Amino acid sequence: MDKNTKKAVRAGVVTAGTTLIMLMSSPAFALTRDDGDDPGSGLSVIQTLGLFVACPLVLFGIIAGLVMVTDKSRKQQRG
Repeated sequence: MDKNTKKAVRAGVVTAGTTLIMLMSSPAFALTRDDGDDPGSGLSVIQTLGLFVACPLVLFGIIAGLVMVTDKSRKQQRG
C-alpha cells in the first residue's frame, strides 16, 4: 500500500468509528424511562438564555477583569 491509500483507509476507519459511536449515543435510546426517573419541568426561554449565555459571559468578564487587575507586567514597564 502506498501512503495515500493508508491515509484514506485510516480516515475511513476513523469516520466509520465516529459515526458508530454517535449513533450509539443518540437520544433515540433515551426514550424509555428508567425506574425512579422523575424529570422536572423544562426551562423557559429566559431561563435557558440566562443559564447558557448570560452566566458564561458574566463569568468570563469576572475572570478577565481579575486577570487585568492583577496583571503585574504593566506595573513593571512603568517603573
